[in-house]
Amino acid sequence: MDTGNITFTLIAAALVLFMTPGLAFFYGGMTRAKNVLNMLMMNFWCVLIIPVLWVVVFYSLAFAGDGAFIGDFSRFGLNGLDPTDPAGGAELAKMIFLATFAAITPALIAGAVADRMKFAAWAIFVPIWSLLVYVPVTYWVAAPNGFLKDRGSLDFAGGTSIHVNAGVAALALVLVLGKRKGWPSEGAPPHSMPLVMLGTGILWFGWFGFNAGSELAADGVAIQAFINTFVAAAAAGLAWALVERFRDGHFTNLGVASGIVAGLVAITPGCGFVGPMSAIAIGLIAGVVCSFAIGLKVKFGYDDALDVVGVHLVGGLVGSILIGFFADPEFLGYAPGKGNGPDGLLRADQGLFFGGGGGLLVEQILANGLTMIFSFVVTFAIAKALNAIMGIRVDADTESQGLDVVEHAETAYNHGERSMGRAH
Repeated sequence: MDTGNITFTLIAAALVLFMTPGLAFFYGGMTRAKNVLNMLMMNFWCVLIIPVLWVVVFYSLAFAGDGAFIGDFSRFGLNGLDPTDPAGGAELAKMIFLATFAAITPALIAGAVADRMKFAAWAIFVPIWSLLVYVPVTYWVAAPNGFLKDRGSLDFAGGTSIHVNAGVAALALVLVLGKRKGWPSEGAPPHSMPLVMLGTGILWFGWFGFNAGSELAADGVAIQAFINTFVAAAAAGLAWALVERFRDGHFTNLGVASGIVAGLVAITPGCGFVGPMSAIAIGLIAGVVCSFAIGLKVKFGYDDALDVVGVHLVGGLVGSILIGFFADPEFLGYAPGKGNGPDGLLRADQGLFFGGGGGLLVEQILANGLTMIFSFVVTFAIAKALNAIMGIRVDADTESQGLDVVEHAETAYNHGERSMGRAH
């Protein structure tokens, strides 16, 4: 057991776990004041239930076995993994690192359904969606025998399996859920920009564990992923800010925050496969594209409250597709898979800008296209079923009064009034 790499992986896992409260602050600041606690609870629910299910069965289904489409139960309850054994310890460190990924992925969806989804419905949706959508997509993209990975598609830290997957799922869910009262004519600006900026900072900090930690080793690839994460986020925030300045006449904190997150999303799939100049280019492109993509919800009439589709789906697609252009043989190395390279590894096709053909670009488009179709259809079916069984939307009075009081018997800001929660 390489204790240095184990330590690195465990620290990275802690950083990724910290991203979920960061996301809660980010989303909570953007939502209405009467619903901020509901948004925080929706995020924290994911880190309550998903790690338990991940240890029991989800990890086994997502990474064990030798099938092409789904794992098996050989790692049920972490069966066969001994932390005192070098191989077992290394796999357990990987397992808990990946558990934090599984927890934050459904939390990303929460932003789209802000202000109007029953918490009871959300509590049931999260484990069902994770089992039926997140687990199989993760296996396809990340497991050693997953069919998309085996074909040669690249996803270093979860651009396809996390961001594109969650983004298109958010779209399916809001189509079933419906629009908020008064949307889009009645605007709902962020109730607390300080919370948004705090959440952005925590996300950026934790994302170094997300991306660099995906190497599972303290080596040169991790260093490169760290650098790329830094500069891509900065470039995207800069690009979004400049677009706003020239388009709308102002630099806004919300624009900077959204741009930073868009850059983090976009660099995630390729952070270990590209050089720093390419990372800057990816960030700039993502910042521009996503700054316009958030306007699609009004044009097409889907109420994505906190722009999950515009930032995570579009940003993830931008970053994943651009791997087909920017994958650099100097950084690419050998991608895990089956092939005729050294040690049975598959030599990934390099990007078009670095002497490669179109093979990698085709695989990136295919992987993301299949993920989007599968995730949308299954998520839509889950949402329809839950809506038929229990209803997934709060009633009009609850939506007007606020989900904090009605769903949780709490208020975020009492201002001297009597608390709705427990006496202290």
